[in-house]
Amino acid sequence: MTVQQRFDTQDIFNQSPPFEDVDLFTTDRPLRDAVAANGAAAEAGALSEFGRRWGAAAMFEAARIANENTPKLKTFDAHGFRRDVIEFHPAYHGFMAESMQAGLHASMWNADGSRAAAPAEVARAARYFMVAQVENGHMCPITMTRASIGALAVEPQVLSKLAAKITARTYDPRFIPWWDKESLTLGMGMTERQGGTDVRANTTTAMPAADGYTVTGHKWFMSAPMCDAFLVLAQAPGGLTCFLMPRFRPDGSVNGLHFQRLKDKLGNRSNASSEVEFAQAFAWRVGAEGRGVRTIIEMVQLTRVDCVISSAGMMRMALAQATHHARHRTVFQKKLADQPMMRMLLADMALEVEGTTALMMRLCRSFDLAGSDGKEAARARLLTAAVKYWVCKTAPGFIYEAMECLGGNGYVEETMLARIYREAPLNAIWEGSGNVMCLDVLRALSREGEAARTVLADLVHACGGLAGAKEAATFIAKTLAAPDGEAKARAAVERLAMLAATAALTDSAPQVAESFARTRLACLRGGTFGTSDLSGTEVTSLSERALPAA
Repeated sequence: MTVQQRFDTQDIFNQSPPFEDVDLFTTDRPLRDAVAANGAAAEAGALSEFGRRWGAAAMFEAARIANENTPKLKTFDAHGFRRDVIEFHPAYHGFMAESMQAGLHASMWNADGSRAAAPAEVARAARYFMVAQVENGHMCPITMTRASIGALAVEPQVLSKLAAKITARTYDPRFIPWWDKESLTLGMGMTERQGGTDVRANTTTAMPAADGYTVTGHKWFMSAPMCDAFLVLAQAPGGLTCFLMPRFRPDGSVNGLHFQRLKDKLGNRSNASSEVEFAQAFAWRVGAEGRGVRTIIEMVQLTRVDCVISSAGMMRMALAQATHHARHRTVFQKKLADQPMMRMLLADMALEVEGTTALMMRLCRSFDLAGSDGKEAARARLLTAAVKYWVCKTAPGFIYEAMECLGGNGYVEETMLARIYREAPLNAIWEGSGNVMCLDVLRALSREGEAARTVLADLVHACGGLAGAKEAATFIAKTLAAPDGEAKARAAVERLAMLAATAALTDSAPQVAESFARTRLACLRGGTFGTSDLSGTEVTSLSERALPAA
């Protein structure tokens, strides 16, 4: 009798287990240190509970589902009435409910729209940072809803109507008039085909009408079209003006927002972005006519901060995925994490995340304190654009490097790194591209020269003699003040952000600040990660801070 030999190719070994069912706060030493250093140490218990909830396997799975089942535009209902509603998978609605219950859209505001006391912004940022590691798409309406109050504050009569519903901790996705809803979400429409960033080239018009204005025109990008109202810019008789446009007119009829199509985007797949035409749409004026840019900038500053938090969070998740995989994967008879080049690479990446995390949280503290401290307000005005430039520019390349640590596994959707990689470029584009950020830094320096110089001096002082800090400040000041400063602004703004990161680390992780200053300010590393001059002790310490060994 012949025995047939069996070849079983399905034995699976040497694969890293999924990085899930983890506490996203407790396992993140840089985040914990930055939260404590910026005044929110008392939040540690609540943040750990939040980190366990968002680090659950079910959350990661829901994120996959929400991004695979993209939103759909439903222009008409079954009876032929125009509705222009967006249909989402239940997983998306689940994320919206979770984030709004946690107050990510409103925790920095009181119910009347006034600012909540410190450390509201720092505590919110820690939560947002963890959410960004799991699912970024739904954070678009969350961010704009929270930022909208910054603009609406200039129009107290409008804000008083809406503040309680904007700050409510419930999620109400129903397509009904805003006054019948439990809560509201707000979106934004600024750019048009012919202008893009140059919103003063907008052609959409607004004419006074009973109880408001009628708006006619278009927006090439209308963010989060499923929202209940939108902040838009249009040309009123007195110039470019900000308006709040609800989905329903005061008489209860559907407003004239005609969505033309949803954008087919590289990433951000769970979220809807659209093109829209306004057919004599009803809107309320927000701020004086001709002051549209000045009004909307209050919102933009807050959305830019969220771009920073989101990018920093994605970098953290990419690092955690790479480190986790390297500790479980054996190559050439050794764990990947024990291979000399991989150790150096992961440590260098961990050092970058140390800087972005500390910098992000310190910036949020400035927003917490800006209302009562002029120096912190100046710091926020100068550094927001610079921090957004550096962190959001760094994220895509950083995440690619993490993807390479996983090899082919990193390039497939199951590991989530492919999704994060597609998501990463958005924050560098949204709310002002890199060049726009640099121009805003130059503008802040020209308008508030003395205050900006004070901020720069304070950063150097905080660095306490660390290598390269004084030289970096000299380079920044000299470059940005030169006749050709605009042409060379990118280099100076990048150095400004790294100087600010070094200063932030001296508060939250002084043992790391020296390594960061030496490799980022004094002796710039090569064009890729893993090229910094780190000692063996530094490599071991950074690795353990990044993710505790199992």
